Amino acid sequence: MATWARLSQATMTIIDADFQITAPLALPEDEVQLWRVDLEAVRPNESRWRKLLSEDESARASRFHFGRDRQSFVASRAILRIILAGYLAAHPTELTFSYSSKGKPSLAPAHAGGGVQFNVSHSGTIAMLAFTRRREIGVDVEQVRRDFELDSIAARFFSGHEQIQLAALPCEKRIDAFFRCWTRKEAYIKATGDGLSLPLSQFDVSLGLEDANALLATRPDGSEASRWLLREVPTKPGYIAAICVRGQNWKLKCA
Repeated sequence: MATWARLSQATMTIIDADFQITAPLALPEDEVQLWRVDLEAVRPNESRWRKLLSEDESARASRFHFGRDRQSFVASRAILRIILAGYLAAHPTELTFSYSSKGKPSLAPAHAGGGVQFNVSHSGTIAMLAFTRRREIGVDVEQVRRDFELDSIAARFFSGHEQIQLAALPCEKRIDAFFRCWTRKEAYIKATGDGLSLPLSQFDVSLGLEDANALLATRPDGSEASRWLLREVPTKPGYIAAICVRGQNWKLKCA
């Protein structure tokens, strides 16, 4: 079994800068596993995390202007390697990554045989790392802010249907609804691997809290929506997060 300090296996929330995994982790093919990282707690151990990174990852980390951003990147990337190594029964430093034409990372062929897919997002003091097997996956987390032009950004990035949903809400609910829409759209485009090359007006998401599948419609292929499951996932107050996974027959294990 995995062993680590101050980490509940049931919650999969990493709150210790000495986090490690010492035995293989199970990742059933019908399960999506979502890990949450408390960046405030783990980022101070940068020297330890740096030892797990590749040369290109270290070079990328060095380009960050602010120390906190650099530390968050280093910790997130190192913990991604630790968890992937747990699923693959490998050492974190052995792993190599490939990148799609749109920049989405995946395991390089040497470790891709097990079909492990992953995606990462971080905002503020939270990072989320999502894993599954043989399914495209995307995750997004955003810290809720109020210092922005909600209407102009929604008009630029949301579909017509999403703008109608947003405008129908009371003013006090619109900020959360905006970020709910944003994270759901980000999770979907990250899962598809298309990034912002997929026009955001070509699909609709719901803004409701309890929707079983928040992906309402896709264009021009309307059947594409039925191939994905998009849903909100729990996180701490002040943040909103969403996950999107190919297929309907999976269960989520998360914090």
